[in-house]
Amino acid sequence: MASGMGLAEDNGETKGDMWDLDQKIDQPMDEEAGRLRNMYREKTFSSLLLLRLAFQSLGVVYGDLGTSPLYVFYNTFPHGIDDTEDVIGALSLIIYSLTLIPLLKYVFIVCRANDNGQGGTFALYSLLCRHAKIKTIPNQHRTDEELTTYSRSTFHEHSFAAKTKRWLEAYPFRKNSLLILVVIGTCTLIGDGILTPAISVLSASGGIKVDHPNMSNDVVVIVAVIILVGLFSVQHYGTDRVGWLFAPVVLLWFLLVGGIGIFNIWKYDSSVVRAFSPVYIYRYFRRRKKDGWTSLGGIMLSITGTEALFADLANFPVSAIQLAFTVIVFPCLLLTYMGQAAYLMQNKEHVVDAFYRSIPDSIYWPVFIVATLAAIVASQATITATFSIIKQALAHGCFPRVKVVHTSKKFLGQIYIPDINWILMVLCIAVTAGFRNQSQIGNAYGTAVVIVMLVTTFLMTLIMLLVWRCHWILVLIFTFLSLVVECTYFSAVLFKVDQGGWVPLVIAAAFFVIMYVWHYGTVKRYEFEMHSKVSMAWILGLGPSLGLVRVPGIGLVYTELASGVPHIFSHFITNLPAVHSVVVFVCVKYLPVYTVPEDERFLMKRIGPKSFHMFRCVARYGYKDLHKKDEEFERKLFDNLFLFVRLENMMEGCSDSDEYSLYGQQTQHSADYLLRSNGNSTTGNNDYTCSTVDSIIPVKSPTQGHNNTVTSSGRESSQAEADEMEFLNRCRDTGVVHILGNTVVRARRDSRFYKKIAIDYIYAFLRKICRENSVIFNVPHESLLNVGQIFYV
Repeated sequence: MASGMGLAEDNGETKGDMWDLDQKIDQPMDEEAGRLRNMYREKTFSSLLLLRLAFQSLGVVYGDLGTSPLYVFYNTFPHGIDDTEDVIGALSLIIYSLTLIPLLKYVFIVCRANDNGQGGTFALYSLLCRHAKIKTIPNQHRTDEELTTYSRSTFHEHSFAAKTKRWLEAYPFRKNSLLILVVIGTCTLIGDGILTPAISVLSASGGIKVDHPNMSNDVVVIVAVIILVGLFSVQHYGTDRVGWLFAPVVLLWFLLVGGIGIFNIWKYDSSVVRAFSPVYIYRYFRRRKKDGWTSLGGIMLSITGTEALFADLANFPVSAIQLAFTVIVFPCLLLTYMGQAAYLMQNKEHVVDAFYRSIPDSIYWPVFIVATLAAIVASQATITATFSIIKQALAHGCFPRVKVVHTSKKFLGQIYIPDINWILMVLCIAVTAGFRNQSQIGNAYGTAVVIVMLVTTFLMTLIMLLVWRCHWILVLIFTFLSLVVECTYFSAVLFKVDQGGWVPLVIAAAFFVIMYVWHYGTVKRYEFEMHSKVSMAWILGLGPSLGLVRVPGIGLVYTELASGVPHIFSHFITNLPAVHSVVVFVCVKYLPVYTVPEDERFLMKRIGPKSFHMFRCVARYGYKDLHKKDEEFERKLFDNLFLFVRLENMMEGCSDSDEYSLYGQQTQHSADYLLRSNGNSTTGNNDYTCSTVDSIIPVKSPTQGHNNTVTSSGRESSQAEADEMEFLNRCRDTGVVHILGNTVVRARRDSRFYKKIAIDYIYAFLRKICRENSVIFNVPHESLLNVGQIFYV
């Protein structure tokens, strides 16, 4: 040991050199090993997280699709089964319907077209709005495209995508047609939100009658109505409180129905596996002819819930959705349909309640309880999807103002809309108690679902061209195959319009009139405000006092205009002899993005010279965002205003003489001074310009000739900043008044009669019953000032 240590000491320098060399050789190997270990851990963690998310998605996304076995075979054979071979043909149709529509089209193609995790028709429309100028309300500016969430792809000028873009943008008629298509899809999805709880709960409640055949059907309806009232009554708690129960319930449901399906195949008729051959589809139609064709309306119920699957995408990655469907949902659904078919092969007279009849007696009541819970979960998922898509429509100006409440602090997408909730409940109970028969509700349900699917197909065609930039041949193949299947189903449900299929059409028509007239009135009002806004020359001509008495305080003037001074301001100062010392024009606008980050929400700019003390604030929101309480909104607005003043004076004080003179000129005409997030300054007379105040522009170092001394302009700038900040704080402490326009919109006398009906009656009625802007903006009544005026559009 001693000699060894001595040798080490004698050769310390050599040993040290050798050790350094070995360390240099071993270090990359250790780093590589560490990197591989980290990759393994991340992969393991990602896999576990994916499994957990796939499990959770069962309760939110697949509840509706999973409860379809309750009513499919009865709606396919409402008059009974004549030949058992018809059961094999129907099963074959169900297998290939599940494979083509939910599996191939939606899970693996349509779900990839989500807008940052958001699904639904308006999410697709938002994607298109970011890739083409098709918004009918032109309140968007190029600075909005700099948002981190404003993602879009670019394409070559001569590409097929560019030609499609120019074709869409060429005429307003095409933009309006696309919007009408989106609104139709949204309206039918709202109808889906009414019909899903009705048919799911009524079918689940029907299990009581199987064990008690002499029971009146009225009892089943009453039980279903009680469950529906309870379901809608607890919506204000949100899914976050009970959401943890959804996934275990639906997973247990799928495992039960899949296991029962295996048992029935083994017990009754294992030959049902023949249905995987498409030959039986041909034989089915040849044998049943027109009856076989109309029975497609019942077959289509096996894929209901697919449209809600796409609308419920929020909070789950596509990979989790795909994993849950391919591993759990798809196999269990196939097994349960095959099990019911095997049972019907020997008990064709039980087609009315095939699902409950095929359950073994020993587990009947446990399965009944799970089926009722699964029906409630399915209804909850559809109701939540309805809330979500109405929120999206509201952000696009296509729905009257309603109160939107966030029910979860953790999940932004979980919302509750009280007005819509009670309307859905009343309509759902009316449908359940009015029809009293799941066959007619099933016919109505099928009509709503197929229309939503057709709308999704048309929108996906544009998404594949503009967003994904697919080759036109691939787009043609997708569109052709989708339309062949869906138009076939659509032609079948048309035969059942008089048997209940008219219900979703009436519901969709009513909501379409509401949504489109509201949007039409909103566009006309915006166009009037754009044409009647006050010129900057008129403002400058009034002088610093605006020709009025400037009273202490801050006036927040709300307007829908993102540029220019609104007509409401000139109307206000014309009729009142005073205005606040500081005036801030506040524009709250929604962009075609799912969310706007908090640090990018507010844009500020100055209007007129500094002595005017007039500013503009644009608060940008995505269709998933919610306008916060007034106190928090005010605080953030003033924080950004003060930061804007500091940045403005910082740039003024730290620029060289040439830049300062240019800046001074911009400030003199200061309608368009801009602090851009990229540090550039731009000017323009009428262009809407504003600043992201969270981005601090690097301050240039003083030139060497100044010897790092503070220039007189810098001192003046600092003093001016301090004076203005003190002035703003003093005004804020004095009080803040919210000035909103209480406008009445009327059609001009020379307008056509349908325009007068739309504006003077329908739009006026909707504005009267909807929420006031002060409620939407959470403005306290004690600081609210309404300015009335009439717009003739």
